[in-house]
Amino acid sequence: MSEAILDLVGVGFGPSNLALAIAIAEHNADLQRKPVSAAFVERQPRFGWHRGMLLEDATMQVSFLKDLVTLRNPKSDFSFLCYLQSRDRLIDFINQKNFFPTRMEFHDYLQWAAELVEGDVSYGREVVAIRPVLNGGEVACFDVVAADVTGDAEPLVLRARNLVLGTGLVPRLPEGVVADDRIWHTRDLLPNAELLKDKNPYAERFVVVGAGQSAAEAVDYLHREFPEAEVNAVFTRYGYSPADDSAFANRIFDPAAVDDYFVAPSQVKQMMLDYHGNTNYSVVDQDLIEDLSRRVYREKVRGVQRLRLLNVSRVTEAVREGDRVRTVVESMITGARTELEADAVVFATGYNVPDPSGLLGDLAAECRRDETGQVAVSRDYRLDTSARITAGIYLQGGTEHTHGISSSLLSNTSIRSAEILDSIVQHTDPIQIATRRQVPRVRANV
Repeated sequence: MSEAILDLVGVGFGPSNLALAIAIAEHNADLQRKPVSAAFVERQPRFGWHRGMLLEDATMQVSFLKDLVTLRNPKSDFSFLCYLQSRDRLIDFINQKNFFPTRMEFHDYLQWAAELVEGDVSYGREVVAIRPVLNGGEVACFDVVAADVTGDAEPLVLRARNLVLGTGLVPRLPEGVVADDRIWHTRDLLPNAELLKDKNPYAERFVVVGAGQSAAEAVDYLHREFPEAEVNAVFTRYGYSPADDSAFANRIFDPAAVDDYFVAPSQVKQMMLDYHGNTNYSVVDQDLIEDLSRRVYREKVRGVQRLRLLNVSRVTEAVREGDRVRTVVESMITGARTELEADAVVFATGYNVPDPSGLLGDLAAECRRDETGQVAVSRDYRLDTSARITAGIYLQGGTEHTHGISSSLLSNTSIRSAEILDSIVQHTDPIQIATRRQVPRVRANV
């Protein structure tokens, strides 16, 4: 067990808590400020962000200026531009005249930042319990118990005055569907496709379920990488819908929009989500839509159709049978059912936001909820708890109902992390800061 009481423990070390770690490092570099001690726990063996969708030609859907730091501190050494300079690609990137790097390049930037920042990060650790630490009847701290995912090491216990939960999203599959090496969620597209290619480079058929960006990218990738295979795109819409990335619509992602959304009445919140959902949900980049459309047309001209769009349809069955998946596609117009024997079925069915109750255990009963049953969250992303809990619990994600559409997106990551850090500093007892035992800053612990 750590002998120090930390100011915060971050659960998860994806882009959000990485941005927080950088904000803390820059805060601590200012000798006029009281330092903040922090540690982070990450289940993965090393830093990774949507590795299964790092397709070679896929580009980011947000500007490189919405990186980990720039909106908070344009002078930061952790900006995307500083990354490019370190890789000797700054001039080359500028000459591309493009605000949107590839996803692979942005992932490399995130890895670069994770390696560069000084922070206590324990990889290969999964938080299995969060225990209250009482002081005169109040919950003043938490003990965070992190098990070694391999089972080879003893659990790590970290005590902190604040928790920052940044565990990311959970892949969503239709009820009754279980992922395996032939039934995939897009999160695992690349590794599963590579394994299949090694076993069967002449795959005959794929089924991709979904109408959003990930679905279209999966269709594009499988159609190119398996040149003999038929790729069936199944979605309930009539066709792929383009994302609205116009300048005015994109203001929904501005930091000021979070302020507006937070104070808006509940019916206005829902209206804003309904109006601007097409900036992010179940929409596809226009260029990719046009590329797929051209492929469909060219195949019709040749008389050999490998890319098939099964629109206004849904998959009602996906059953594993040996090395195949028996898939039933039902037309929502006629009710006609088509059975397809596929080498693999890919579900691009999105993600669920985990309820923090799963991690908090008995402490969850101390968290207040709104009229819909969702956790109540203050403007600084701190959970609204009973007065008995004086320690802080903050959310990185899972706050769309209170803070708007950018809650789990990169657009406001740098600003959100700064707001969480400011709140923690303001809530921390200065006497405790002055007398605590400092935790040495070290590179990531693997």
